[in-house]
Amino acid sequence: MKTLLSETAAPTAEDRELSGDTITIRGGRPLTGRVEVKGAKNLATKAMVAALLGETSSTLRDVPDISDVKVVRSLLEAHGVRVDEGDEDGVLHFDPSGAVSAHIEEIDAHAGASRIPILFCGPLLHLLGQAFIPDLGGCRIGDRPINFHLDALRNFGAIVEKLPSGIRLSAPNGLHGADIELPYPSVGATEQVLLTAVRAKGTTELRNAAIEPEIMDLIAVLQKMGAIISYEPNRVILIEGVDSLRGYDHRCIFDRNEAASWACAALATDGDVFVGGAKQQEMLTFLNVFRKAGGWFEIHEDGIQFRRDGALKPVMVETDVHPGFMTDWQQPLIVALTQAAGESVVHETVYENRLGFTQALVQMGADIVVHPHGLQQPGRRVPRRELEQAAVINGPTPLHGADVVVPDLRGGYSYLIAALAAEGESTVRNVGIIRRGYEKLFAKLDALGADFNIVG
Repeated sequence: MKTLLSETAAPTAEDRELSGDTITIRGGRPLTGRVEVKGAKNLATKAMVAALLGETSSTLRDVPDISDVKVVRSLLEAHGVRVDEGDEDGVLHFDPSGAVSAHIEEIDAHAGASRIPILFCGPLLHLLGQAFIPDLGGCRIGDRPINFHLDALRNFGAIVEKLPSGIRLSAPNGLHGADIELPYPSVGATEQVLLTAVRAKGTTELRNAAIEPEIMDLIAVLQKMGAIISYEPNRVILIEGVDSLRGYDHRCIFDRNEAASWACAALATDGDVFVGGAKQQEMLTFLNVFRKAGGWFEIHEDGIQFRRDGALKPVMVETDVHPGFMTDWQQPLIVALTQAAGESVVHETVYENRLGFTQALVQMGADIVVHPHGLQQPGRRVPRRELEQAAVINGPTPLHGADVVVPDLRGGYSYLIAALAAEGESTVRNVGIIRRGYEKLFAKLDALGADFNIVG
């Protein structure tokens, strides 16, 4: 169970969630019990930005209590948007009637904390005629070039000026519809086009768009606001610009990344975890791989139950854009695959630096070899990309405790899984990064029977 190493006062559960940056974990205990997942981080933060586009107030439900949401809330408030919490848990109300241009210092205060600020550009250009982007942060898992965003904004008529402290954009003649084809179906760039095109004059055609469930949910939000958006075959989205938009009332789609993470934790620790709020349709691809790897799941109306179905089996996985296997799913899965009998191969084709986290797993006893330029392998279906890497995992290998530092959001959660599955005690540092995407992390670990201490 959870304990604090030092208790000068009696901190609340919320205090512990906010202050705990290092924890020690005594592993070797199956995780069992139930956890609830709220709205997807990758939808909630974007829907919050969309509230800037409305002429009336908006309400967003099932908003997760995570640090990324806090960053976006602070940015909205810096721009004059009033944000109030609802009577129910996870409800936020947004009143954009007082929106004004924020001081660069206020925006820059969030530099390095999130990559969301770039998505403010379209709404702010419509609202104020100008926008400023500070240096962007986020997880260091790849280059994530913002040129996709800037090129799209230029197509809409924005003028881009690069400054030492960031990028200033202006639209002295307003924004107009554009014909845009993305070189890669980038989620962020697709969101940028949607948030900009809905108020641009004329029609925008976006080709090679991302079609993740969170993108479809953002389209639903914008349609509620009065936008005219149609999705056509072959990743084509058409947006007819409108003169004005109203507020929305929307419940976020569930966080499939968090749901898959808890499923992998059950697999790695030989536990039994019920993930409340998880739904089958958005997780079809994950569930197939989970079953092939020796997992068992049962679909319920209010969630999905996950556990092992005998010995774990090796699998070959290729990450891809939706409807492929998400890059966010491979990191926690790799921890479970260290306990599978045989050789598993994970091809990472989305980000070039997302397998660096495996070094700590090797330190804990895993047999993982990363091929920095990928592998040619029979049976592959996802086209090779120049940036891709591959991890070859041989198992089963007993894991033992170690002292590790969290590198990024999903990799950090994977370290928690590894520590929970390992024999002995582990120290996991920089846990704050994990709370960018996992609500009430310590409380959920406690509910599943994890044995850990919050150090500070």
